[in-house]
Amino acid sequence: MNILRVALAIFSLGPLCAAAQAQSALQVYGVLDAGVVAERGCVGGADCDTTRVSSGVASASRLGLAGREALGGETAAVFTLEAGILGDTGRADPNGTLFGRQAYVGLDGRLGALTLGRQYNLQYLALVDVADPFKGGLAGSARNLVGYTAERYDNAIQYRSPRRHGLIAGVIYSFGESVHSSAANRAYAATLGYANSRVNVTVARQRKNNFIAAASLPGLDLSATNTLVAANVKLGPATAFAAYGRNKGAGSSPWDASNPYGALVSSTPSTDSRDVLLGLSAPYGASTFMASYIRKDDHNLANRDANQIAVGMTYALSRRTDFYASFAKIQNRNGAGYAVGNATEAGRGERAVNIGLRHAF
Repeated sequence: MNILRVALAIFSLGPLCAAAQAQSALQVYGVLDAGVVAERGCVGGADCDTTRVSSGVASASRLGLAGREALGGETAAVFTLEAGILGDTGRADPNGTLFGRQAYVGLDGRLGALTLGRQYNLQYLALVDVADPFKGGLAGSARNLVGYTAERYDNAIQYRSPRRHGLIAGVIYSFGESVHSSAANRAYAATLGYANSRVNVTVARQRKNNFIAAASLPGLDLSATNTLVAANVKLGPATAFAAYGRNKGAGSSPWDASNPYGALVSSTPSTDSRDVLLGLSAPYGASTFMASYIRKDDHNLANRDANQIAVGMTYALSRRTDFYASFAKIQNRNGAGYAVGNATEAGRGERAVNIGLRHAF
């Protein structure tokens, strides 16, 4: 019902938007993505093989409203409200939050953009926009192995510089707003990037404090520090991708503690790891083919390494609609517990096939 109310409210703004067009711009946009996900080889050897319809396999389904109003002097007020939708059930995503994807307001001008609210983590954007040929979606998503990247920060202030001679920088700070400590749940990140017609390189670093208090047991510190160097290079019509990451902290790698491991094997994440990604994408007619290899090198004594190989393709049926298919396999070593997910789901199996349809509007 919340999503329905939002949709009705957004579309009822159409006449108001037309009346104010001379001074401001209002954009309604979205993505609907649904596909079949087949998972096999449940992490830990348990029987959880499934085939199901899922939402947001290649790109998370969403409904958004973005606005921009000219204030004079090359400055504009900007805002975005973006609601995630699970297309297979109609529920709000993530975690039932109404505008859980983005909700911010700010100013954009000649000196850069300053925004406040729930926003994307800059280090996450460096991974999916620069380093990953799968753009953070499908079974081949780099997020399956590459250091844990909190997708969004709440209570955040972000500044992004204008691009000058190919250079751009950004910083973001998230207030923890905990009643117990100003440091609890606090997060910050920074990026520095360069791009021209052939080369795109970004260096990013984030720190996320994530201390989980317990009523009767000692608290659990899942804080993370992640550093990433991401790049892509155009090689004629094809694009080559690469990334190197360093991860510190119990929450620094994508680990699902709920995955089964057996009675005598504990589920413990890596607190010190290195990531290497190599990928390629190439267009052919209306199709685009992608492939990547990721190596997770665990530096803990347990040496829980993992490798992922992935292939995929999209086929453009029109400018806004495409068909997609992807396959990925993770090889876990020494009890590692990484699973093949997609743009919306963490996944539970070491192998997965995705087939689906995506429409943007």
